[in-house]
Amino acid sequence: MALKPAKRFDAGTDALPPPPPGWASYEALMELALEDARQAAAIGESPVGAVIVSVHGEVLARAGNAPISSTDPTAHAEVLAIRRAATQMNNYRLLNTTLVVTLEPCLMCLGAIVHARVDRLVYGASDPRTGAVTSRLPGPDLPFLNHRFDVVAGVMAEECGTLLRDFFRSRRSRTGAEPARPGRV
Repeated sequence: MALKPAKRFDAGTDALPPPPPGWASYEALMELALEDARQAAAIGESPVGAVIVSVHGEVLARAGNAPISSTDPTAHAEVLAIRRAATQMNNYRLLNTTLVVTLEPCLMCLGAIVHARVDRLVYGASDPRTGAVTSRLPGPDLPFLNHRFDVVAGVMAEECGTLLRDFFRSRRSRTGAEPARPGRV
């Protein structure tokens, strides 16, 4: 049986589906993810934050990037939030949930989203180097995947992108290093 194609929405141009109950907008949820991204930056991690919300609008989990501080290369904000939400729900399937993240997910996080059965992904800044949802790969529509999820792209993209650019600019100026490519470190 063929899966329905993922629905895609651009926050800058499209009419968006309604946010989860109790939330006035996707921007309100993205503000929470940005808080976690800022906390990650404060401890030297790439400033990426993620929030998972239930179908009823309850915040199930929040996380910021932590691969450096946890010595775990899989500790991206999305994966950490998925792990915490699964524990909160006592289920590895996060059916009918919305994942809000400040940066377009990478290939690893795409796999976690698919396996967790997240219903909707909302992201801020695109990642032209490693983004596996839209930028480098049409992740939700790959024909061999057994789950599709809807995508809302570009929510507070400027704020999310500025946080990332400022973080990496600051790191380069402190170390005198060559400019890093955009994306995760």
